[in-house]
Amino acid sequence: MLLTQDQEMIRDAVRAFAQDELWPHAPQWDRDRHFPHEAHKGLAALGAYGICVPEEYGGANLDYVTLALVLEEIAAGDGGTSTAISVTNCPVNAILMRYGNEAQKKKWLTPLAQGDMLGVFCLTEPHVGSDASALKTSAVKTGDGWVINGVKQFITSGKNGQLAVVIAVTDKGAGKKGMSAFVVPTDTPGYVVARLEEKIGQHSSDTAQINFDNCRIPAENLIGEEGEGYKIALSSLEGGRIGIAAQSVGMARSALDVAIAYAKDRVSFGTAIINHQAVGFRLAECATQLEAARQLIWHAATLRDAGKPCLKEAAMAKLFASEMAEKVCSAAIQTLGGYGYVNDFPVERIWRDVRVCQIYEGTSDVQKIIIHRAL
Repeated sequence: MLLTQDQEMIRDAVRAFAQDELWPHAPQWDRDRHFPHEAHKGLAALGAYGICVPEEYGGANLDYVTLALVLEEIAAGDGGTSTAISVTNCPVNAILMRYGNEAQKKKWLTPLAQGDMLGVFCLTEPHVGSDASALKTSAVKTGDGWVINGVKQFITSGKNGQLAVVIAVTDKGAGKKGMSAFVVPTDTPGYVVARLEEKIGQHSSDTAQINFDNCRIPAENLIGEEGEGYKIALSSLEGGRIGIAAQSVGMARSALDVAIAYAKDRVSFGTAIINHQAVGFRLAECATQLEAARQLIWHAATLRDAGKPCLKEAAMAKLFASEMAEKVCSAAIQTLGGYGYVNDFPVERIWRDVRVCQIYEGTSDVQKIIIHRAL
């Protein structure tokens, strides 16, 4: 597909920011496990926090194709930063846009879209990953609101985010229809960051275990209707998977760029190693796979923008892009040889960052289940 002039301008602006403000600092953030608040302020100024949010709520009022472009460019600069931005845009913003009432949109969606708040999505639990119908975290109705108790696991921005969308059980006997969605500011008493995970990659984005210990919220913080939590959670996954796929392409692209530059500079047997077919063909295949992934993403995003079902297409894009990205990063490491295995070059960091793309927002196996059921 051809991009519009506006889409190209937005992509180029975010690319320039990522090249100047993310890429040079990403190695240090990785080593220090630093959450780059300063970079997030710059991305907020570019409108990256509210790509698809209507202007009346402080957003850019753009489409999912543009969101994919933006996330690819941010991820090309730093994978962890792109994950935090992706979660804010979808699922958090997307859920509030679709199911939030007018008061909730004005109170919560506007600061999210303007970058004054970073979004958090609390779905996964210690013993519940892909099977979202088996949640244990509960929300009990009180006279003036709800009390949430339970544990959420592997929560992106759980420490550094300011506003969480939480899925909890409100009727234990109702199965999938017994879950509800709530908005919970992370400074609410009872929202406890119990642990920060030690991860192999994406160190610039925190991943936390969150304990809800008699966390009291007002009745007005219920999103949608009671019992709609499962539906609300799943409604965001199409957009979220498009976002993760776009991240995968961005990270893979940076790794491939490093490998190509190295292969053109490194001389072996009297010529640049890119001229050896073993290397040149490897990189050619990587470039082809990367472009194929990008087209799958744009196709799924185009369907989403047109209001058409894209569950299968989003799953295809995420499955292909995430697995492609790991292969491309591995090929980049192989191309650099010993230098690919040490942190003098960024490809080992990118490989560590990209590995999780086959896990979060639904594992590769889950994507295959979705696809085969749609055949």
